[in-house]
Amino acid sequence: MASQQKVLYQADNNYVQNLASVRHHLHSICRQHANQFVRVQTLDGQVITGRILGCDRGLFYLGVKKHEGQRAFFGSSSDEAILTLVLYELLVITLLYT
Repeated sequence: MASQQKVLYQADNNYVQNLASVRHHLHSICRQHANQFVRVQTLDGQVITGRILGCDRGLFYLGVKKHEGQRAFFGSSSDEAILTLVLYELLVITLLYT
């Protein structure tokens, strides 16, 4: 018996191109400002302060003090943990110390 597949969602080509462009731009910003302190605002209004650790495959890695927030963290036993954010959920990245 051959089962039929039903597509539930397919992104519009313009959306895909725009998202790829934004991802490329943010990767460039991450490389240019690695290890600098920033404030990040997400689509849902969260504001997080930390140090840019890098970007990879659509993810943004921010080093934050462990006492900030109640999210799941990964990292060593130091006072800094790694917070992983999705690039397309970021609204604003502000450089704190210029």
